[in-house]
Parts: sequence; structure tokens; C-alpha cells
Amino acid sequence: MNAFASRLLGAFLFSTAIVAPAATAQSAKMATPTIPFTERKLANGLRVIAIRDTSTPDVTVSMWYEVGSKHDPEGRSGFAHLFEHILSRKTVNMPYNTINKMVDDIGGTRNASTWYDRTNYYETVPAQYLERMLWTHAERMARPVIDKEVFETERNVVKEELRQRVLAPPYGRLYSFALGENVYNLLPHRRPTIGSISDLDSATLEDARAFHEAFYGPDTATLIVSGNFQPAQLDALVNKYFAAVPKRARPASLAIKGKDQPLTGRRVNATGPNVPLPVVGSAWQTPGAASADMAALEVLDGILTRGDSNRLQTALVKPGLSTQPISQLNDTEEQGYYALMAIVASGREPEVVATELDRALDALRATGPTAAELTEAKNELLSAGLQEREVASSRAFTLGEGLVRTGDPRAADKRLAAITRVTASDVQRVARTILNPAKRVELRYAKGDGDAKGWANPTPLPRFSSPPPAAQAPLALLPEGQRQAPPAPGTPATYAMPALTEATLANGMKLVTARTGTVPLATLTVAIRAGSAVEARDKAGLAAMVADIASKGTTTRSADQIAAGLESLGAELSSSASLDGTVLSVTAPVATLPQAAEILGDILANATFPEEDFARERKRALDGLQVALKDPNQLGGRVLPPVVFGNAPYGIVPGGTPASLAALRREDLASFRQTWWRPDLATAFVSGGIDPVQARQLTERALGGWRATGAAPALPTDVAGSEQAARTLVIDLPGAGQATVIAAVRGISRGDAAYYDALLANSILGGSSTGRLFQEIRVKRALSYGANSALAAGLGGGTLSASASTKNESAADVAQVFLNEFARIGTEPLGATDVENRKTFMVGSFQRSLQSSVGFNATLAGAALRGVSPTEQLAYADRVRSVSGTAATSAIGRLLQPSRVSLIIVGDSAKFIDKLRALRPNVQVVAADKLDLATVALATAK
Repeated sequence: MNAFASRLLGAFLFSTAIVAPAATAQSAKMATPTIPFTERKLANGLRVIAIRDTSTPDVTVSMWYEVGSKHDPEGRSGFAHLFEHILSRKTVNMPYNTINKMVDDIGGTRNASTWYDRTNYYETVPAQYLERMLWTHAERMARPVIDKEVFETERNVVKEELRQRVLAPPYGRLYSFALGENVYNLLPHRRPTIGSISDLDSATLEDARAFHEAFYGPDTATLIVSGNFQPAQLDALVNKYFAAVPKRARPASLAIKGKDQPLTGRRVNATGPNVPLPVVGSAWQTPGAASADMAALEVLDGILTRGDSNRLQTALVKPGLSTQPISQLNDTEEQGYYALMAIVASGREPEVVATELDRALDALRATGPTAAELTEAKNELLSAGLQEREVASSRAFTLGEGLVRTGDPRAADKRLAAITRVTASDVQRVARTILNPAKRVELRYAKGDGDAKGWANPTPLPRFSSPPPAAQAPLALLPEGQRQAPPAPGTPATYAMPALTEATLANGMKLVTARTGTVPLATLTVAIRAGSAVEARDKAGLAAMVADIASKGTTTRSADQIAAGLESLGAELSSSASLDGTVLSVTAPVATLPQAAEILGDILANATFPEEDFARERKRALDGLQVALKDPNQLGGRVLPPVVFGNAPYGIVPGGTPASLAALRREDLASFRQTWWRPDLATAFVSGGIDPVQARQLTERALGGWRATGAAPALPTDVAGSEQAARTLVIDLPGAGQATVIAAVRGISRGDAAYYDALLANSILGGSSTGRLFQEIRVKRALSYGANSALAAGLGGGTLSASASTKNESAADVAQVFLNEFARIGTEPLGATDVENRKTFMVGSFQRSLQSSVGFNATLAGAALRGVSPTEQLAYADRVRSVSGTAATSAIGRLLQPSRVSLIIVGDSAKFIDKLRALRPNVQVVAADKLDLATVALATAK
């Protein structure tokens, strides 16, 4: 469950058109579909919205309560979010955590989230389980069990979530605490959605029961069902399960009365421990989500920060002043805020960066945007909205977010219509009025003690209302023989795997195409079989930097021309490098994909890595590494490869080390591209709402001219090297808000005959919230927000690792659980029911991953880099179903021998080292500031 629901920027799309850049006007026009829905309301106030899509085998069932963190009681910040956890757990007919297992076992997925304006609970499951999911929502609405077990467990889990999301990351306090505290004065939104440790500790079970009675009922809820269903059946089932649920007996008002006190110019100087680089910026209050000015603000934000062709890129990034500009445009029902910030580049003065940030906004106020800037920003927003409606589940979320912010289920259509009408003068006007420099809070954030007094708002926090004590008797779990059984499944919807068309182009590049949807959006992905494993160790990070910087210039286009060209087309370019390969991908409306593909083809064949851009991006990468090395979770991930693989190619640190990045030269990048980026080492994938014939034609035009000379270089053969001795390693990070615990062993390659056996066993161990690690660490002990395991199987080997974040004091306890569960799953036979249920879960997850063009391409591209053909990858379901429990136990047992398991803990070691030494006496402790990622020892020489 996520405490923070990210705002769906630009997610609302209706029948309009991508704005045509002058150079592409003949092809840029495109119709974008509405979100068709039906709506009705029951007598008890429940609103029901249905979005039918018979092309999917699934259905998404979501319940949206118009109750959010703005309704937190007095002295109970974070309470709506805490209650979200509570309501997901137990009812009179469902024991603790039944809902999670029920959804996993039928091949579905579920979650919940809380924001200022709402709390939502949702599941996506095979369509035949629609009735069962409706039953679970009625159970949670009308018959929840709110008892001590649920309350105490979930409160402890939420505290771990707060540590993980807020206290451990370097900038967590700024985003979650300091910002909200100062952009609001009198509104309840001022309090953090996730709350504070002290307020969570002061909450009581009685508070939870009172909160439910006051705010939760059919008259505060909207049920949104999206996917494959029969309308008449849905209506009958909704009546069956919800019509008899009574309205709230003593309803609390949902209205937030009064307006906020406007901001006046002042500065906030906030601090946090382990902050590697300062942040400067400003924040303003913005109108509510239904305001006519919101569209202009979204376009303004796009002009300033979206993509690579934006004003802050020019003003701050290119001159080397900022490693990362940041914006937050948060729209809520009553009032939102806009924060514009920048992480200061190392060696730069914060006030110089702040001045240039102000100048960039001043220039927009003075002259407004250019016509090209306006077009690019609009098209990026429209294209992002198109992606948000590519699959049925995202249509439900798009409609729901607009509804809870405005009260209007058609807010999606209206918002996009408004974006298309935004003019340059509109952008200039909101920059002058809403983002008035006299009505802002200046923000400064730097390393310090993290005391909340540093960011305290001088305006006294008002007192807010609290619901009266609960009047109804608390409910309890019924005895097993008296519980109502969940409804049986209906008739399954048919599911057909997308049909593949495969070819080889004249330049030797393989091509795979498939129509995966009807929304006019498509993705072209190129996977190149050369990644970090072909780097020299002293050049670690080279493959990633080549991928990152390739778009900064070609022999015919500058970085600005590439960025502006893609953004004017509504296209989004992404790139990444893994151990086994490099992937470049462009997603665009079908109407503009041919032009976007031509730009991608130019990058692949002709990237030049200009010296100025290379020097700047290397500096940004080094600054980004500074940030990562202060985050326990990110630091643990970087330490893992050398621990498992030593000096072998797979032991290279992903993204590089401070020393290796500093040693890179522009010529290294050019040589890598010339050597390894070859069509005969590449496979292209095109999918989405595009015809395979059209897909092949545009790929041949865009990429057919990409050529290579000579034979392809040989790929390294022994990338995993010899097995390393197990280690117990502690990276001491004093002041860390939480510890990250990792247990890992050397794994197997993707082509290993036991791959699917081990994959199934790993899924039982830690593949989801019903995995054993999650159950033992979160559900039973409340030691972490989550715990999972992953089988990472590469072309030449891999890892099996478990990870969790926990308070420093319980790090050794989590490590002990990892070791215990590793031993148990490797020796105890698996139950037949557990095995079959897990197969269903894995197949369902796989099939959902193929429903978007980005997901489809990523799945097949990742497999190709690991030596697996598209046809074999799409046989995943059959391979999983053929696994036996005995084979799964045997496969994972061979991997998880106790003598092979390494432990890595990153955190404040003073709080756990004694306990850890009792568990494993031979502990190596390395101070974080003495860490040397370039060596297997991971410690600088004394």
C-alpha cells in the first residue's frame, strides 16, 4: 500500500488532436478516444461507474472513498493512510490478510493508496472473478474487523513505511515534511499524508473505529469497474452486494471549510542528515483542481521542466549549475501547490543556482513562451494522457482521479480540452499572477540535524475536528464454520497471446512486431546485446553513459534538435544499460511514430557524444552517485554485484563508481558505440495499436540504413567467474533513517534447465505480499513495509537475493528471518495447493505485463538480451504450468545452501552490530565514507 498517490499529470484525454508542429503537420493530427462509461447511483448513495472493454481478459474493481489525509483528526496526522492499511486486512468473513492471498491465488494484483482527497482500494483480476471482488469490497465497506491485532500490526508497518520513504532517503524530509508544512497555512493539507512517528504512536484503536463510522460508507464512495464484464450482470451483482449496505448513521462532513491564508514572501531553511547536495527553490499556492487555470499551469510546468527541451535544462543543467531540476504540481480539490526546485550541482553555490532559477521564471513572466515551446508542452501532455488510457485498468484510475478532485466523472475530457486551448498569454498570465514572486515560500535544504524546528511554519497550526467516539459495537471474525464463502468464479474471458511477426532486415537486424491494442499509441524498442558486462572494470558505467548521452547529438542533429523534435511529436525516448545489453525505446502516437523512429535511427547510427555534453553529463552522473551513496537501499544494490561475482564482468557496479566515471573520456563512448552498437547484434520490437505491416515499413525506413562494418566482436564467455566465498558485510552509514538488509547467493543463467523450477520456488519465497518473506517480516512481525526476493537470471549467470528495509535496531532480526526462510524453502516440500496457486499468480502477472506496448516490448527485449527467443518467452505460461513442486524445491535448495549466503546490511551499525555478530561473528564493517566500490574488498586501503 502506497501512502503517496502520484498526480496523474496530463492523464486526462478526450477526442482532440495532437498539436501539429509545422514540420510534421501532415501526419501529426490524431484522434484520441474518450473514456466511455456508464453511471448510476444506488439509493444509499453509492456511485457506480462502469468502463467496458471486451478486448482484455481482466477486470479492475476499484472503490474510491472521498476521504483522504485532509480529513485526519486533530493530533492524528497520517490517520487516513493508517486506516487505509487497516481496512485492507480483515472482515467478519475474511481472516487477517485473506484479501491479499485471495487475489494472488487467482492470478490478480491489488493495492490501495491515500492522498489528500481520497483513499482507493483496487484489484485487477481475471474477469471471471468479478463477483468475488465485489463481495470483498462490500465486506470491507460494511463488515470490517477493526481490532487490536490489525491496528497494532498496521501501525508498526506504517512507521516502517515512513522510515523507508521519508527518513532514509536524503530528500525525504523535504518532499514529505517541509514542503507541505509551508505551502499551506490554515488548511488541514498542511499535515503530511504519511503522518509523523509521534502522531502515529498517539493514535488509538478507538480512533480507528470512530474514523470508520464517521467517514466510510456507500454515501462517500464511488465504485469504478473497468474491463471485461456484461453490463446487466454487473448491475445485478452491485445490487446484490451493495444495495443493502446502509448509509453512515452519523455522517461527518467531508467539506473542508474556509480558505487558506495566502503566502507571503519568506524563506524556509530545512535540513536533513546525509544530504549530499543542497536543494534550492520556491513554492506557491495554486487553485483547486477544477480551476480553469490548472491547464495553463500544467503547460507552464511542461515548458519549464518536462523532457529535455525545457527552460530549466537550458538555464540550470547545461551551464552545470544543477544536477536535477524538480517540479511538483499538486492539484487537490480545495487548493494545491506548485514547487519549483533544483538539486545544486557539486561545487556550485546554492544562491547562484537560486538566482538563475528565479531568472528562468522571470523570463517566462516577461515574454511568455514561444510557439514551439507551447506546442511541445501540449503534445507531451497529450501523449502522456494517451499512455494513461492504453489499458483498461489505467482508464479507471484516470477517470477516478479526476472525479475525486472535481466531483465530475468527465473531468478527464474537460481537462484535456482545456490543455489544447491554452495560449501563450494564458501561460504568461498564470506565471505572473499565481506564481507571483511576492506570494511564494523560498526553500533551502541542506545537510544538518533534520530537526523539524528548522522548517516550522510561523503560522500556528489550527486545531482540526475529530469524529465522535464510535457508537456501534465492534465486529469480530466469525468462527470458521459460520463464515460466508467467497463467491465462485464465473465463465473465464478468452485470452489470445498477441501474434508475432518476425523478420530480418537487410542490415542483419532482427524485427519482431505485434498488434497489442487498439489505442493509437505504439512503442519501438531496440535491444543491443552489449551492456555493462563488456566494459573494462576501470571503465564501469561506460555502457550506461553511452545509452544516456547518445541523444545529445548526432552528425546531423544537435541535442536541442533531438529533444525538441521528439517532444513536438509527443514522443518519449528512454534508454538503459544492463549487464547483458542496452535498450533504447521510443513511445509515440501512431501518427507520429515514423518521424520519432527516424530520430531514434539517427541516434543509433550517428551519435557523436559532443565533448561539452559529455563533460556535463558525466558530472551529473557523479553528482547522482553522491545522492545514491547516501541512500541505504540504493547503496546496498550497488554493493551486491562485487560481493557475489568478485572481479568477474558481472561483478561490475551498475552505473559505475566515482573513480571509473571520473576516468571516462568522450572517446571511450564513441568507441563503445562504434564497436558494439551494431544492427547484427540488435533486435527491434514494435507493438501497440499499430498494424504489423505498417510497423515493418516504418522500421525499415528508420533503421534500415544503420550499417556496421566487419564482423561483430565476440561477446565475453565467462561473465560470472568463479564462485565467491560468502560474506557478512556492513556498510556503516551513521544517521541513516533506516537499514537495508540483503541476503544473496549466486544464482543461475536464464538458459539453465532449472530456471522455471527456481523461478516458481522464488515466487513462493518472496514474489509478492503473500510470499513467505513478506508474511514473516511484515505481516507477523511488522518489521518492514515490505520484504521480497528476486531471481535475477542473466545470459551467463545471476543472483537470488532477498531484501527489506527496517529500523536500524531490527536489522539483525530481519537477517535472521532471511536465513531461516532460505533454509526452509530449500528443504521442506511445497504443498500441492501452494504450487498451483503460485503458478496462477505468475501466469496472471506475466499476461498483464504484455497489455501495454511498453510492457510487451520490455518483456521480449529483456528476454532477447538473455538469449531467449520471442516465441519461447511467450511460452512462459506453459513453462510455468509444467513445473512440479519437487523440482522447485530441488532447484532452490541447490542455490540456498547456508554456506553460500552472503549478508549485506547498510545502516547505522551502532544500533545493530552486536546483535548481528551474535548471528554471524565474522562481520566486515566498512564506513560509508571509506567505501571503495572499485575493489572486491569494498574498503579503501589503510
